[in-house]
Amino acid sequence: MMAYLYLALAIVAEVVATSSLKASQEFTRLWPSVTVVVGYVLAFYLLTLALRTLPVGIAYAFWAGLGIVLVTLIGVLVYGERLDVPAALGLAMIVGGVVIIQAFSGVSAH
Repeated sequence: MMAYLYLALAIVAEVVATSSLKASQEFTRLWPSVTVVVGYVLAFYLLTLALRTLPVGIAYAFWAGLGIVLVTLIGVLVYGERLDVPAALGLAMIVGGVVIIQAFSGVSAH
């Protein structure tokens, strides 16, 4: 169970770091730039803790899938970016894939 907590925290740290990239304005603004660096360092450290138990492929599927969805939501809510129907359907499929892995995969740590 701790592995999933570490993975969730890693995903949050990565999402904060990635979302701060735009605010850093190509690393010309100090605090958003610091947030990017600290967020990525923390994200990768927490990911290594999750990988003590979780298979790397499963952990990365969660990391990438949920990260994509969360960063997209931040883009919409914070930066006013828009989604079209194909993008929303693609994101729904990503979430569905993560749910299927968690619910039905024998290689996912339960």
